[in-house]
Amino acid sequence: MDQIKKRVSSGVDQLDKLLGNLFIGDNVLWYEDAGSFSSAFCLHFIRQSLAEKKPVIYVSFDRSPKNVVTFLGSLAENQNFTILDCFTNGKGDNSEVFNKFYEKDGAQWPYQVVKVNAPDHPTQVSEAIYGLHSTLSGDTRFILDSLTGMQDLWGGEEQVTKFYARTCPRLYELDTIAYWIVEKSAHSNRLKANINKIAQVVIDLSVKNDKSLFKILKAEKRTSPFINKAQAFTCEQGEINFDISRDFPDRFDLGGRIRAVRQQQGLSQKELAKRASMTPSSISQIEKNLISPSIPALFRLAEGLAVSITTFFEGASPQQGNCVFSGNDGVGVAFAKGIKGTITGQRLLPPDIGDTVADPYLLRIEPGRKLTGHFFNHKGEEAGYLLQGSLALLVDGQSREAHAGDLIYLRKDMPEQWENIGETTVELLWIKLRG
Repeated sequence: MDQIKKRVSSGVDQLDKLLGNLFIGDNVLWYEDAGSFSSAFCLHFIRQSLAEKKPVIYVSFDRSPKNVVTFLGSLAENQNFTILDCFTNGKGDNSEVFNKFYEKDGAQWPYQVVKVNAPDHPTQVSEAIYGLHSTLSGDTRFILDSLTGMQDLWGGEEQVTKFYARTCPRLYELDTIAYWIVEKSAHSNRLKANINKIAQVVIDLSVKNDKSLFKILKAEKRTSPFINKAQAFTCEQGEINFDISRDFPDRFDLGGRIRAVRQQQGLSQKELAKRASMTPSSISQIEKNLISPSIPALFRLAEGLAVSITTFFEGASPQQGNCVFSGNDGVGVAFAKGIKGTITGQRLLPPDIGDTVADPYLLRIEPGRKLTGHFFNHKGEEAGYLLQGSLALLVDGQSREAHAGDLIYLRKDMPEQWENIGETTVELLWIKLRG
């Protein structure tokens, strides 16, 4: 199981809410049109990272070091900021005009700049990036400006694609966050499709009818309802504001509610599609709110999830701040294959609440019932408190008994068998812990 990565702010509050935050390991592709303000998003990210005292490396292909310093102002003098200069000996053609930047005139130089001697060789750039990274501690933030500049210097898309395909996964493993700037009109659809597959986040910035637009094309391991929905924004004096309410007023998210119920029951989109006589593609589009299900389709989805159709609509307002929920708010449980019919139960939290550290269930096993295998397909730790009755469980070939008031804790090994050995219905408060 992948390690859960730490959330990080982009430095733009509204962007964090639209995206669902950045995560350590993210490679973020920023596709830009001319005048689409990618530099403003980069500036906020750099400012936020330096405020958190995180190392920032600005890899420059299109800007001279002097240009970067002018763009960043006093931020460029921060001890945690470094320019990796691929411009002076690249597009700058080792010109004396650009090399004058390195003349310090005997004074203490406030900037940390590393000049790459042969930036026209991708391997030299890679070695410079990883060599510089090895001297730093903590999660490092990168701005790679720009993929288009790399292509201009290296003479074609093949070199760029290879460099990106090798660098992106390595930066992910090194616990970095990297912004990659791409001039979208300068690259083929083939290159864009190839690099989009590898990136964790893909954002499109465009200008239409003098209006700046922002669209999230990809946000891996996030459930943002704003994916593929263009958002207008303004950038005045470097401040970014989206033309939506700052607090994101409630929108009824039918697809998100269907997805939440499905995930809480441990079903895949393919399994739900089979139960509801639909295609997995239709389920995916419904959950992303790209299409609206018909009334008959809604009933089939509810039947496939073993819930009332009202489950998708009840309590549509957010439950933020609430800490008490009705026992009737829970939803039915999808048990592991072969277990169905021998055990009943419900998830106690309402469907609005997902992605919790602890997931509580109330399970019931009738007298004389025997379960071959564990009731959940779950790889994390689990714990249960026996409210009523007596159970026998077989773990790693050894039999164990539990009675009312006993706690059952499973760290790794899952029971091969459960049996109600008493004369009353077993009631078990069971908690799945996020692995």
